[in-house]
Formats: sequence, C-alpha cells, structure tokens
Amino acid sequence: MILWSRVNELRDEVGAEDFDEVVELFMEEVGDAIEHLRSDAGGDLEQALHFLKGSALSLGFEAFSDACQQGEREAAAGHAARVDIGAIIAIFERSRTEFLSGLPLHGPV
Repeated sequence: MILWSRVNELRDEVGAEDFDEVVELFMEEVGDAIEHLRSDAGGDLEQALHFLKGSALSLGFEAFSDACQQGEREAAAGHAARVDIGAIIAIFERSRTEFLSGLPLHGPV
C-alpha cells in the first residue's frame, strides 16, 4: 500500500527536518481534496483525481495513487459516474493509517 522506498527517498531529498513539513502539507492538501470529493461539490473530477494521483505518488501512497489513476482514466473517458469515490477515499484512509503507523519503523520523522 505504501512504497516505503519512495518515502525514504523523499526524506533523503528534502532532509529529515523538512520531511515533517512535507508530510503535514500533504495530509492537509489531500485531506481538503478528499473532503471536496466527499461533498460532491461539482468541479472537475478528472482534475481532482489527477492532483490526488500525483500527490500520492510523490509520498509513496502507491495503492491510493493507482486508484486515483484508474478513476482519472474513467472520468477522462466520459465515465465519471463509474468512479467509486467511496472506494478511493477508503484506500486513502487505509494508506494514511499504514503510513502514519509505519513512519517510526521506516526512519525518523
């Protein structure tokens, strides 16, 4: 679910001190985007999923990124109604839990 090699790579790239800030910003921005999806506030589903996919991939949320990519493809093909937003959100929540509980095991934060 989490690509720990990517997490460690990012920590090495930004430094351990700035890594906490990157994680906090990621959680905030993705949390806002997830709330937007939950509220079905209209907008561009394809664009929202594209943003989430890229954000997730940058922090090693592999399963979540894959789910967003699949949803993005459906939306781009004109099949936004087929996108299971609930399943995408559930994958994010499981990924977040695994990520936060696994951080102490995979290096200092």
